[in-house]
Amino acid sequence: MTNSRRKFLASASAIAAGAAILPKSLSAFPKIRTAADNIRVGAIGVHGMGWSDLTAILKNPGVECVALCDVDKNVLDKRVAELSAKGATVKAYADYRKLLEDKNVDAVVIGTPDHWHCLMMVEACKAGKDVYVEKPIGNSIAECRAMVAAQQKYKRVVQVGQWQRSQKHFRDAMEFVHSGKLGKIRLVKVWSYFSWVTPITKLPDEKVPAGVDYDMWLGPAPKRPFNPNRFHFNFRWFWDYAGGLMTDWGVHLLDYALLGMKADIPNSIMAAGGKFESPNSGAETPDTLTTVYEFNDFNIQWEHAIGIDGGPYSRQHGIAFIGNNGTLVLDREGWEVIPEGKRMEAVPVQKSSDNGLDLHATNFIEVVRSRKMEDLHAPVQVGADIAVFAQMGNIAFRTGKKIYWDKQKGKFNDEEANKLIAKEYHNGYKFPAA
Repeated sequence: MTNSRRKFLASASAIAAGAAILPKSLSAFPKIRTAADNIRVGAIGVHGMGWSDLTAILKNPGVECVALCDVDKNVLDKRVAELSAKGATVKAYADYRKLLEDKNVDAVVIGTPDHWHCLMMVEACKAGKDVYVEKPIGNSIAECRAMVAAQQKYKRVVQVGQWQRSQKHFRDAMEFVHSGKLGKIRLVKVWSYFSWVTPITKLPDEKVPAGVDYDMWLGPAPKRPFNPNRFHFNFRWFWDYAGGLMTDWGVHLLDYALLGMKADIPNSIMAAGGKFESPNSGAETPDTLTTVYEFNDFNIQWEHAIGIDGGPYSRQHGIAFIGNNGTLVLDREGWEVIPEGKRMEAVPVQKSSDNGLDLHATNFIEVVRSRKMEDLHAPVQVGADIAVFAQMGNIAFRTGKKIYWDKQKGKFNDEEANKLIAKEYHNGYKFPAA
């Protein structure tokens, strides 16, 4: 982590409205766990990735699930039954705060929609729990800062669910990029083209489904009538809860663009796009987007298109480091080098050979035991860096302007953009700044 990135994120916290210092008396210091200690895990939000994360964590010896929480009783009952069938007895909670009060829980998995990540992670750290939190860690720049501050204050292990950080072929690709063999890299292209993500049809509001605590699901988000388009998987396409493909897949892929270029703060950001594939879609976030991050002597370009599979280099998703001698193309399947004429030798596809999620979960459990925070593959600072980077792209799109970040003031050069740095909390919830 470069000093400039640290200063950038530190300065961003200054503009978070209503910031307050958490009482020192509440500081929790971790117990050193040994290999003989069982690590007792609770999971909050177990419909999608939260369940996948928990399943990966439970593959590690000496780990047991003791509690589950979900606002949808239908999902909660299903997961409790699945664990019961495997011989596990767990407590079921509808309110995450009750789970955090459970002294039998050592660590928590947070797999909720994005707008809940910050509040839950901060409160989990405050309660003395270690945390595995899904990406993107925060739903605003201000939230990312609060999450970093909470981890630093309470000294908890916090792993962000950017599991590509644990895969060998991604690390090998970075080693090749850093070798200099590609020559001068002037452009990094990053993309997600997904036909499996289909536009959502506008639907009328309806009655809250039986068993769903919708008020708890909304949490700090604005109060709105229940609409099935906004619930479960599709929450991703609404600004209240998330940031579309930019924050959903962008944090995975742009993370490696920054890592490969050893980059931190862009000089400027501009973006253009919209609902081009389906103008009448029920979603808010763009189905088509191009974003350009300008640095001193190279650009990083993000693009996505919902409903299309034919991305650059015939890949649905990927990162391409385009150098004077050749281009390294990287995705979840592997990486290869395509030479520029005869300036270098081609490198055939180096295929992925491991399970990133399982390795990421094991890394989390190992650090929970060792307390060696430096061994985490995706600590909270890494998650904050890339979530902020993605948020900057969305802010450029939403303002329709080329925007610049003022490193000294910790804000943009544009007041409209600055209004999007933090999100107002609703329904009696308070922003957990530290």
